[in-house]
Amino acid sequence: MNKFQNVSFRSIDDFLDYLPPEERAMVDLLRAIILRTIPQVHEKLSYNVPYYSHHRRICFIWPPSVEWGGHRQEGVLLGFAQGFRIRDEMNFLDKGTRKQVYTHTFSTLDQIDPDVVTYYVWEAWQIDQTMTKSK
Repeated sequence: MNKFQNVSFRSIDDFLDYLPPEERAMVDLLRAIILRTIPQVHEKLSYNVPYYSHHRRICFIWPPSVEWGGHRQEGVLLGFAQGFRIRDEMNFLDKGTRKQVYTHTFSTLDQIDPDVVTYYVWEAWQIDQTMTKSK
C-alpha cells in the first residue's frame, strides 16, 4: 500500500475480485478488447490498476473503486500513455490539463463501443511499435 491509495493488490485477479459488479463488467469488457486487439501485450498491475505495455506503456484501465490521493473518478477510465500522439478524429479522448496521457471515461457498460475502443487501442499499439524500449 502506498500513501496515495488505500488498497494494494497482489494480482490482477485480486484487483478484479475487489471491484463492484458494474465496474467489473466494464473492466472485463475493456480488458477483453485490449487483449484481443494486442495479443502480445503485457498486462501488469501498476498503481493497483492494470497497465498494458510492450516497448513502453500503451494504455491502462482505472476504475473509480481504486482511488488516487483520495480522489475517486466518476467512471471507468481508459487511458493512453501516448494519447497526445493518437489521431483523435472522433474527439473521443479527453486531455484535461495533461500534455501526454489522454483518457476516456465510461459511466455505463452500454457506453463502451467495442469498435471505437478497438480503433484507439490499435492506434496506441501502432505508436508503441515505432518506439524502442528504454533501458
